[in-house]
Amino acid sequence: MTSKPINLRQFRKRKQREDKARQAEANRVEHGTPKALREPVQLERQRLLRELEAKKLAAEDEDGETPNTEN
Repeated sequence: MTSKPINLRQFRKRKQREDKARQAEANRVEHGTPKALREPVQLERQRLLRELEAKKLAAEDEDGETPNTEN
């Protein structure tokens, strides 16, 4: 029983291509959202945060504590 010899150069090249493909897939997931889709979502998030800030009942002072309004 003789096994087929393995060409190490081809093995290394194939492994390198597979690693590059995996990295490319990860980059597509991470950076794949087009600007045209990303901007409206970002603007909506900012609008909601401004709206939330406007609806807060008690303003915080510089220390991060709410002022005491009870006497």
